[in-house]
Amino acid sequence: MEILKEVLRDTSIDCLKMLPYLFVAFVLIELLEKYSGEFTKKMLLKVGKAGPVAGAFFGCIPQCGFSIMAANFYAGGIISVGTLLAVFIATSDEAVLIMLGNQDAFIKIGPLLAAKIVIAIAAGYFVDVFLGNYITVPKESGNLCKEWGDHNEEKGIVKSAWDHTAKIFVYLFLFTGVLNFCVEIFGIEQLSAFLLGDTLFQPVIAAVIGLFPNCAASVILTQLYLGGAISFASVVAGLCTGAGVGLVVLCKVNLDKQENLKVIAVLYMIAVIAGMLLEIFM
Repeated sequence: MEILKEVLRDTSIDCLKMLPYLFVAFVLIELLEKYSGEFTKKMLLKVGKAGPVAGAFFGCIPQCGFSIMAANFYAGGIISVGTLLAVFIATSDEAVLIMLGNQDAFIKIGPLLAAKIVIAIAAGYFVDVFLGNYITVPKESGNLCKEWGDHNEEKGIVKSAWDHTAKIFVYLFLFTGVLNFCVEIFGIEQLSAFLLGDTLFQPVIAAVIGLFPNCAASVILTQLYLGGAISFASVVAGLCTGAGVGLVVLCKVNLDKQENLKVIAVLYMIAVIAGMLLEIFM
């Protein structure tokens, strides 16, 4: 009982410290989504062969709008599969926001984003050059679908930001509590060993977790990484597949289900290979 009380106390303190940072971050993101949407659309429509580069840099901005937009543009034949995958790989969902709210993790954001951008650009061009014709079914250009996630213009910026903050806070509180409890009972070494330790195969598991189309996946991966249970290579692998609701939108708006499976399979393989390479060389 004493352990449970201590875990609840520590978890509450840790999560409450992050609450104002998360809220401010989400307000800024809501503003960005509201006022930069048209600019982003124009950029993605005009980039041409620079698509994977633009996709990688837009994707690394912590908001779900870009992955949703990319899925719609791909289904409409506007962008290449390489550009789509660059956006998906660079997307980190709520991971960056969680790290921004944790002062000790702030210096880890740069290396994480740099790794994901490099992987996204390299993978995007590789797929476009060597795999594009095997994955993509010809589409009617301009046939855009409209599926923009759970954003509601009527809520307003502050209300939407608070809704997102509350949702992430619940995920954070629940998973951080479970993680703290496991650390208290088993120790961080055993928890890490359960997740295959610092081995070549840990990115395989992390990449599977990242495929869950929900922000909870990025919360789990980030907290495991910050808690020392998984390596940098593994969190990169997991966040490379963590395209959030972008994967759901792709499956909903792109009518060729076999093509969607190919995109997801390639995304997973890229994440695993990148994770394994980072595990070897870092």
